[in-house]
Amino acid sequence: MKQSIVAYHKDDESHWVAELGCGHFQHVRHNPPMISRPWVLTAEGRNSMLGYELECKKCDDGVP
Repeated sequence: MKQSIVAYHKDDESHWVAELGCGHFQHVRHNPPMISRPWVLTAEGRNSMLGYELECKKCDDGVP
């Protein structure tokens, strides 16, 4: 189920985590060539993606 990014925080290893509108969290790493998310590297890039919808697997699985 698609959910909007509403905020970000860093985890214990300093990786960026998107906070989704549903209340779940999802890592948003830039790890080329597997995952290309250069926007996560700057505050401007992260802010530009607020409202962007990510697929939330926890919602799909019915996790509260």
